[in-house]
Amino acid sequence: MSKNKNSHVSETPATQLLRANKVAFTEHPYEYLEHGGAQHSAAVLGFDPFTVVKTLVMQDQDAKPLIVLMHGNRTVSTKNLARQIGAKSVEPCKPEVAQRHSGYMVGGTSPFGTRRQMPVYIESTILELPRIAINGGRRGYLVGIDPQACVALLGAKPVQCALAE
Repeated sequence: MSKNKNSHVSETPATQLLRANKVAFTEHPYEYLEHGGAQHSAAVLGFDPFTVVKTLVMQDQDAKPLIVLMHGNRTVSTKNLARQIGAKSVEPCKPEVAQRHSGYMVGGTSPFGTRRQMPVYIESTILELPRIAINGGRRGYLVGIDPQACVALLGAKPVQCALAE
C-alpha cells in the first residue's frame, strides 16, 4: 500500500470501495479552492488537466440521476450525451440534489462509493489514458487510478460528448 509522501487521508466510501476491490491507487491531497474545479487541482498538483477527471452528477428529463466522467479541461455537450444515451434531455443536477444522490459534498464527488447507484458514462478518450486522477470522495483529494477501473467497478459506458472549454 503506497502512502503519499505528505500525508495519509482518512478513508472515504470511495477509497473503501477501491481497496475492497483491490484497485491500486495513489493519493493526491491538495488545497481545495471553492469553484476551482479540475483545472485548479491539476495546476496545484502539476497534472495535465486532460488527465484529471471530473465527476458530474446530471439528470435526464425524468429527473433520473446519472454520472458523467469528463476530462478536467472539457465540458459536456448535454445534447450529444442525451442523444447517445437515449434520453430526451440531460442537465446538471442542482448542487443539493447532486449531494443527495451521491452522498458527497459538491467539489468532493467521487463516482466510487456513491449513496445511490447511478448509471455512469465516461468520455471514451479517458479510457485511452494510462492513468487518471479522479476525486477520492472528499474536497481537496484526488486518487490516481487506471481509468479501466471505472469500467470494471462502475460499469461506465463510453460516450463522446466532450466540448473544448
